[in-house]
Amino acid sequence: MQGLLGLSRFIDRMNEIIGKSVAWLILIAILVSAVNAVIRKIFNVSSNSWLELQWYLFGAAFLLASAYTLKQNEHIRIDIVYGAFPRRVQHWIDLMGHLLFLMPFTLLMIWYFVPYVSLSYRNGEVSNNAGGLTIWPAKALLLIGFSMLALQGISEIIKKIAVMRGVIDDPTPFISAHEQAELEGRMLAGEVEK
Repeated sequence: MQGLLGLSRFIDRMNEIIGKSVAWLILIAILVSAVNAVIRKIFNVSSNSWLELQWYLFGAAFLLASAYTLKQNEHIRIDIVYGAFPRRVQHWIDLMGHLLFLMPFTLLMIWYFVPYVSLSYRNGEVSNNAGGLTIWPAKALLLIGFSMLALQGISEIIKKIAVMRGVIDDPTPFISAHEQAELEGRMLAGEVEK
């Protein structure tokens, strides 16, 4: 189990570094959008490549941060149902969700994206828009994003089994939305009193 936990720590660290790094892509996308808007208004000049670059940057941030979001246990779930169960049942729900839904979906997407990206790269596919960008890098981001998500799914399965067996403490204890709001309210109240 320790070897698998070592693999899990490696995957977690890799996705954490990538996830935190790609957050800057949002700022870059905003700057590209602002510069594009200013140039369009002042000089009456526009470019499809600038618009597509914004989409690429946002897509890269979204796809490359999805594994980090899973690691942080921040994906959306229905807390009203999930929170009604004891923690042991929640662990089983998470484990079965990863095994039966997340992993088959990510592996299927990887299976389909490999030839999709390969064909696009071999053909040197470019945008249909005049002055648009090369498309294969955006398609490659889909493959990379789902691959990272699949790896993080493996890490989450390893950790979930370790938690259920009592080998490690729960790295992401469940806090309901109501409890989270109360904690944040107490923290804000404490800051106001200072």
